[in-house]
Amino acid sequence: MKKAINTKPLQKRLAFKMKLNPGQKAIYKKRHDELWPDLKKLLKDSGISEYSIFLDEETSILFAFQKVSGKGGSQDLANNDIVKKWWDFMADIMEVNPDNSPVSIPLEEVFHMA
Repeated sequence: MKKAINTKPLQKRLAFKMKLNPGQKAIYKKRHDELWPDLKKLLKDSGISEYSIFLDEETSILFAFQKVSGKGGSQDLANNDIVKKWWDFMADIMEVNPDNSPVSIPLEEVFHMA
């Protein structure tokens, strides 16, 4: 019997948090529901197969989770013009750095059940 070869690329899980300005949930959701096709393609082509963002409405903290194959996640695309344009588009509704990138704090995985 031949052994099956796993051809699926190794994936890692990344998580980080960001902060939404108070009262901006609806517009944040709308903008992501209408995510630009070229940005979505860039993320997928960069190895991001899953990307979820959750909101804690009590604190306005956004929790982001990504499954990534390759070297890095969305936070590693800072030099891409599409990403810079998206940051500019989102800067009015969330906490950002001077270059309009979201203030993003990586989170350490301390438990995973497979």
